[in-house]
Amino acid sequence: MLVAKVLRQTARAAVVAVMLVAGTSLAEAGARVYVRVGPPVAVMQVRPVAPGPRYVWVPGYHRYARGAYVWTPGAWVVPPRRHTVWVEPRWARDRHGWYFVAGHWR
Repeated sequence: MLVAKVLRQTARAAVVAVMLVAGTSLAEAGARVYVRVGPPVAVMQVRPVAPGPRYVWVPGYHRYARGAYVWTPGAWVVPPRRHTVWVEPRWARDRHGWYFVAGHWR
């Protein structure tokens, strides 16, 4: 019973890892996944105290998964380099529908 549970958890972790790599590859290739319905209004989130002086607040956003929008909460993160600025992710619309534009450091 315990072995089966560990195997299921390992399999789930492997699937998530593959999905993350595939999603990154699609984003790098410029492929867009379209959604017919626009995202909901952003969730108002209480920003906790920064854990340190170098941390930058990265706001939360809605992602689309399994046929529904899912809220990804904001977090404090350390920028990869000094003087970089976080460009927030956003949903854009064109004639095909809504598509996600990932956030990035600039």
